[in-house]
Order: sequence, then C-alpha cells, then structure tokens
Amino acid sequence: MKILFTGGGTGGHFYPIIAVAQKLNKILETEKIANVELYYMSTEPYNEKLLYDNKITFKKVTAGKLRTYFSLQNIIDVFKTGWGTVNVLFEMFSLYPDVVFSKGGFASFPALVAARFFRIPVIIHESDSAPGRVNAWAGKFAYKIAISYPEATEYFPEGRTALTGNPIREEVLRPSGKDAFKELGLEPGVPVLLVMGGSQGAQKINDQLVTLAPRLIEKYQVIHATGEANIVDVKLMVQGLIAGNSHTSRYHLYSYLDNETMKLAAEAATLIISRAGSSIFEIAYFGIPAILVPITNSNSDHQRKNAFAYARVGGAVVVEETNLSPGILMAEIDRLMGDGAKRAEMKEGAKLFARTDAAEQIAEQIVSVLMRHRIFK
Repeated sequence: MKILFTGGGTGGHFYPIIAVAQKLNKILETEKIANVELYYMSTEPYNEKLLYDNKITFKKVTAGKLRTYFSLQNIIDVFKTGWGTVNVLFEMFSLYPDVVFSKGGFASFPALVAARFFRIPVIIHESDSAPGRVNAWAGKFAYKIAISYPEATEYFPEGRTALTGNPIREEVLRPSGKDAFKELGLEPGVPVLLVMGGSQGAQKINDQLVTLAPRLIEKYQVIHATGEANIVDVKLMVQGLIAGNSHTSRYHLYSYLDNETMKLAAEAATLIISRAGSSIFEIAYFGIPAILVPITNSNSDHQRKNAFAYARVGGAVVVEETNLSPGILMAEIDRLMGDGAKRAEMKEGAKLFARTDAAEQIAEQIVSVLMRHRIFK
C-alpha cells in the first residue's frame, strides 16, 4: 500500500505534511497496518532529514509557477509544468498510490492531474482563508477537503469539507521543559518581542525593525528572525545603529529559528510580529498576542484575509503594509506591551482559534481511504 504526499516547496506546505505523516506512522503502528510506503512529490525535498526521519521517499517533479503579474517566465513555466505533468503520468502509473494527500501549490499540480486521470482518491488541505488556484480546482474532484479557516467553506462543496485547523508537528506541540530566558540568554523581567517574516524572511518588516532597534532595546529585548538571505545586511545595520548603547545585548538576531529555538522563543515572547501565513496556527497554539503584517499581493489576497480572520477572534491586531511605518509600528508595540489586560484578552482569543488535532483528523481520513482502497483492489 502506498500514500503519496504532494505540495509546493515552502515551509507552509511542507511542515503540515510532516505533521500528518507523523500521525499516520503512529496510527499505522498502533493498528498494526504493515507494508505501507510513504512518498513526497514536489520540486524539491525541502528538508531531507525530516523526510528520512518519517520514512518518506522523495519523488522529484518539474513544475512552474503561474504568477499574477506579467512575466516572460510565465510562458517558460507553462512548458515546464506541461513537461512535468507528462512525466508524472508515467511516474504515477508506476507508483500507483492508494491515496494522494495534497497541500496545494504549483508543485502539486502534476501529481493531482495524474491522480485524477488514474482515478486515485485525493484528499486536500487548505491552510488559508481563501484557496490558491490549485486547491480551488482540486476541490471540485477531491474525495475530502480539510480547511483551516471557517471562511474557506464558501469555496468548497459542503458535504466533502471539514474544518480541521492546520496540522502542527509533534515537536512544536511538546513543551521544551527548559528555562527559555536562560537558554536564549535573555534578561529576566524585560519584555520580549519576537519578530518573524516567514520561512524566507520579510524585507519590509526587517526594514522597520532595523530603524526601531535603538528605541526598542531601551524598553524591550528582541528576538529577530530575518530570513537566511537577509541576515548579513540586517546584522550590519543593527550593529551600526546600536553600537555604544548599554543595551546592545538585548537584540538577538537569527537567520532562522529551528524547532527548539522557535519553541523557546515562543515560550519567552510577550508579543510577536509576524506575517499572516500558516505561522498563525503556531502563534495561536502558543497563545502569543500578535501584530500581523500580511503580504499585500499574496495569491487571492489570502494573507490579508487570514490576518483579519484571526483578528476577529481577538488573537491579533493587523497593520497593513500600506500603513507600515516605524512610528505606527512602535506605537502598536508600546500600546500592547503596556496593556497587560489587552494581552490577556488576546491570549484567550488565540486559545479559541487554536486546534491541535488537525494532523490526527487528516491522518485518520487517509487511513480510512487506504483501507477501503485495499479491500476493493
């Protein structure tokens, strides 16, 4: 028996797949279901160690993006996707999985075309409040559709759609059991501002934080994940601006927060500034009051819709990119840092939003399809 995972080559697609695979492996072991092979089909493996740790074999696919703006690359990518789809048809015939689980994104398109051609059952998951093009299309024929936001129900058939939340990996859900302040070299008693821009970083957020660095460290300590491509430039600018300040040790720069560091940072954080992708679900789980800065031109405007959906339950305030300035951002930080009652309300809103059983619900559906498919083979 075989299960194929597919999705775009970003952390927002990859990590939920890993979360589902972790639950799947547990269910298969508990139920003593043997000889099940797991595969991941995408343009890149993203994290080979996590694939290996979860007994997943990588299958490479060629696919291109369809951008919302004019670009000659769109023409090239149409041919890349067409070629990739033809190759995947042969690959899928050879592999012939019992069920396909897709997170969407351009990299999942060839696998979904092949699954539909061979009438292989498909389960999809949509992380955003408004689906991307691939999931919107796949929802028309998918056997089951899992969604993270209630707002997404309007885009999918009622009888096949379930609100599950977003799958979160087990290692994120487990408490660290450590003193976060000590482990990260933080000063006890000084509020902590955690800043993240998604897996690639966020230049616009980075620019504001660099400008505010001297003011921030007078009152707070900062854990700033810049994105790997930005760390050198941000570090040079921050060090130049806070040189000679008696609180320079309060500004902590990271290119990327690994699992353990992210967990410690979340446990220490008083307030977080973040984009509005799938990281919202981890923010909600940790109960961190948030300032969300959604990407203005995201596909289907999904980040903006995500941010306001989360804000409606009380877990965050939203600062749109068009209004983002050092003065406005600093005012919001000071307002929330200085209002413990408001932060307590936001934590309660986060708890209402957080769901920790999404991976298990999806894994159970996959196993259900897998077993039924085996019976009728």
